[in-house]
Amino acid sequence: MISRLKLAQTTDELLLAEFFQLSSGQWLSERRYYTLPDGETKEMVSTIAIQFLEQGSNNLQKLAHLHEIENLNLMICGAEVTWESQDSVSGRKSKGSTVFGAKGNTLYRDRGFATPKPVTAEYFFPSPKTLCLRTEYNDSVFEEELKLVGSNYRTRQTIISRAGEQLMIGQYLEKRLH
Repeated sequence: MISRLKLAQTTDELLLAEFFQLSSGQWLSERRYYTLPDGETKEMVSTIAIQFLEQGSNNLQKLAHLHEIENLNLMICGAEVTWESQDSVSGRKSKGSTVFGAKGNTLYRDRGFATPKPVTAEYFFPSPKTLCLRTEYNDSVFEEELKLVGSNYRTRQTIISRAGEQLMIGQYLEKRLH
């Protein structure tokens, strides 16, 4: 008999694999960040490429090694995300990449939002097309919700807090590029 906890983890892992597969491709991301409490806004535009990673892929094995996981094939799936961004006011450009891998309800990353060091997040699905993440490091909490809207749109919202105080809200509309 499979325990309920094991069944729930398996269900979330399957939902995450499907979410990553449905997210694969090229996206245009229009983002707005609100700095709290003053409400100062910053707008960014990015092109994002998402590639689904199957269990045992080279990138997932490297990620497992970064997290000091002995079984390099432990992660059931993942995604590699690359981006090029431009600040709409200053014109400043940046680019980078992140590798994600999952096991159970933990999402492993090769780097965090505000650190180049490997981090983990807990994830869950309140509905099959909505992924929620909670990442904590350096006394900060990053809560993120990603929602697939049909096959050509994604919305994202990120709330960044430190010491129980919300510091920033990021809102994103991402459109699939064909």
